[in-house]
Amino acid sequence: MDKAGSEKSIIALEGWLQTPAGVYMRAWEQSCLDNLTADIFGYNAVQIGMPQIDALAASRMPYKLLADRKPRAAEAPQRAVAVTLDYTELPFASQSIDLIVLPHVLEFSTDPHQVLREVERVLIPEGQVIICGFNPASLWGARHVLRRVGGTSFLPKTEELISMPRMKDWLKLLNMSASQSHFGCYAPACRTDKWLNRYAFMDNAGSRWWPYFGSVYIVQAIKRMKGMRLIGPAWTRKTANAPAGVPVTNKQREQQDG
Repeated sequence: MDKAGSEKSIIALEGWLQTPAGVYMRAWEQSCLDNLTADIFGYNAVQIGMPQIDALAASRMPYKLLADRKPRAAEAPQRAVAVTLDYTELPFASQSIDLIVLPHVLEFSTDPHQVLREVERVLIPEGQVIICGFNPASLWGARHVLRRVGGTSFLPKTEELISMPRMKDWLKLLNMSASQSHFGCYAPACRTDKWLNRYAFMDNAGSRWWPYFGSVYIVQAIKRMKGMRLIGPAWTRKTANAPAGVPVTNKQREQQDG
């Protein structure tokens, strides 16, 4: 997918997020992100892309900002974007960010590997990244694949969907180990609120009986530094208060001499 094609896909995603299925997905992701980010501590947090959700709403970090590509003139204004950027060239200093959230950025990027390399560069040691993605091993993913053989399109057009195991492999190559993962949105590819509500029971059943087949996943990973270990404070050795002991043999010899 070239850069122009990527722009069209992102625009298509923005429209899809307003559909009943998009609203359904955003509600699940917002709830999951709120639970994850509330327990991550630090100073600087960045959400990259998808301003339709507030991925850092529950974060308690003092400095939070939304970064996204430069919007087109015809696009309706979303939440205030603090930084406009190219996803493959992040304008942040190396090892300066504690938390980065990427909601559905990698599926629509021309070079997802480069995006992850940039994320690894700007994260501090033990910094964290949270990634949202569409699961190809799901009902939505199957519908997305079938569009190539004459089926109707359900998800916005992407070059390919990235599975969670593959995503974890990419992260591992960059010394980022997955710490948590979640699946959600088990309802079939329905276009109306009526049918999504009818299949609402599948969210509870799916998380219990087929947990890895949710249509959307969220993976959280921590940046590890090889050879790094925490060093405690240097404690000053105190000199002994008691005087040095006298050998017993010397005392016995003194008594004999007397």
